[in-house]
Amino acid sequence: MRASPHSRARAPRFGVASIEPQSTQRDGDDPRLAELRNWLAALAPAHALALETIRPASNDASFRRYFRIDAARAGEPSRVAMDAPPPMEDCRPFVHAAGVLRDAGVRVPRVLAADLGRGFLLLDDFGSTTYLQRLQECAGDDAQVDALMRDACEALLRMQAASRAGVFPDYDRALLTRELELYPQWYVERHRGVALDADARATLDSAFERLLANNLAQPRVFVHRDWHSRNLMALAGDRNPGVLDFQDAVYGPLTYDLVSMLRDAYIEWPEERQIDWAVRYWQAARARSLPVAADFGEFYRDFEWMGLQRHLKVLGIFARLYHRDGKDRYLADLPLVLSYALRTARRYREFDALVLLMERVEAAQAGSQRDGGSARSAGYTF
Repeated sequence: MRASPHSRARAPRFGVASIEPQSTQRDGDDPRLAELRNWLAALAPAHALALETIRPASNDASFRRYFRIDAARAGEPSRVAMDAPPPMEDCRPFVHAAGVLRDAGVRVPRVLAADLGRGFLLLDDFGSTTYLQRLQECAGDDAQVDALMRDACEALLRMQAASRAGVFPDYDRALLTRELELYPQWYVERHRGVALDADARATLDSAFERLLANNLAQPRVFVHRDWHSRNLMALAGDRNPGVLDFQDAVYGPLTYDLVSMLRDAYIEWPEERQIDWAVRYWQAARARSLPVAADFGEFYRDFEWMGLQRHLKVLGIFARLYHRDGKDRYLADLPLVLSYALRTARRYREFDALVLLMERVEAAQAGSQRDGGSARSAGYTF
């Protein structure tokens, strides 16, 4: 089995050797880095930190930064320091979620030291190899790919089996709706330059209500919210993947993390493989008495409708990362995410009007490009 041409190796949340400079990181005009160095200096003896080796460990789709520090003693592991500047970031959900998931048997970095007031954490280092990289390396080897995906499903099931209410925030109507609104606000109007009239807005509202009714009716479990190939790490000598970027965990729809993994924004799999993995997950979930639907067809419809909600949200997030935050590397992933959303919506009559609206948004952008202008300046309305 081969991965789609859409797949691209990218930096995970932390741990990519390819972006680490050989020279040490200089403070320059970076007071946060100077403050982080001072905090780490007090920890260096207990954790065998070679402070002169500190360097960036990743890029992130937030204000968080990660730095890797080598060990000062032979045989000791390197560590990762998180810089999460208040008030933009809050380390407390990360620390809380790390403890919950670790108790559930999920491999997450240990929090070795913390200064929650200043937004500093010292963490285990899960290395440089993401699932995305490993899956690309073994593309064409069905057995290796299946083994990796089974391991990721097993870790997901382990997390879900530990679920209980009151541990994480509810993935409620308000949050799901805010996510859906990212599509018209940031993708349609800001990125595509299309102004929605009252009829178009009514079409979106109707489609969103159908999605919300389905999503909120699904059984509820712990939801990571970004269980995909850039947040799962392939750990040497361990089949249980390392899991990152879990600080936004919630209690919500059971299919959310599965669709995040099988319809990944960074690597595409043939649909027959998606279905095969979904069936295997569904069978394993039933064996663990997780509250999946008794009929696989019903379960798969929930999976698809949850995926449509997620992919509309992701279109908005990727557009926002570009226009608001100046991070253009996510633009290359928009076509795959759009194709997921359209393919799903086209299968269900309930979304016929949504499909027409989405197609018109794309056609408006294409027409603007043919005319040599920009969609933002054209200001299309329908």
